[in-house]
Amino acid sequence: MLAYVFWHAPAAGADVERYEHDQQSFHRSLARSRPVGTLGSALFRVPELPWLAGGGYEDWYLVEDWAALGVLGEAAVGRGHRTAHERALRHYGDGCAGVLAFCEGGPGVEAMARSRFAVWVARPVGVEPLGLEQLLGDGIEPGRASLWRRQLVLGPSPELCLLCEQPSAGVSAGRLPAGWSARSTPREAIWHG
Repeated sequence: MLAYVFWHAPAAGADVERYEHDQQSFHRSLARSRPVGTLGSALFRVPELPWLAGGGYEDWYLVEDWAALGVLGEAAVGRGHRTAHERALRHYGDGCAGVLAFCEGGPGVEAMARSRFAVWVARPVGVEPLGLEQLLGDGIEPGRASLWRRQLVLGPSPELCLLCEQPSAGVSAGRLPAGWSARSTPREAIWHG
């Protein structure tokens, strides 16, 4: 499973309520007529995005594989979704995107929507990555979190993303190996399906 993740913010002076409405309308359009291989999507409000100035939004589109990602890309601007897509872009200001691969944990849109935190983890070059249980720490069930690895990035982002319901002790500065870093960003699901 892959996730196309799109981080975006409205243009300066844009009506934020209208912007959110139009973003949700686009997600609903895809849910009503789901492109082949698309497993669902979610839209999050994020108060701080390290790679965009200030806060914004984080869209996750789950797909079966690379072929399904291509189908989603074509469908998003094609017949049936074009109007909703154009409305969603009307007040767009800035953004970047990436493709992440599911590694382990609780997959699916419902599990992703429950994740109130995205923890972005960077590791030193040439060092083996840690697994989900090592990044979670004590007391968090692996089925209630998921680990994703960067595949393709159209902008800056760390290599690993841990989605979890609460901040994880395993990614605290004192628990990570030397040279590793983690940044936790809270997020609020405002649409999923």
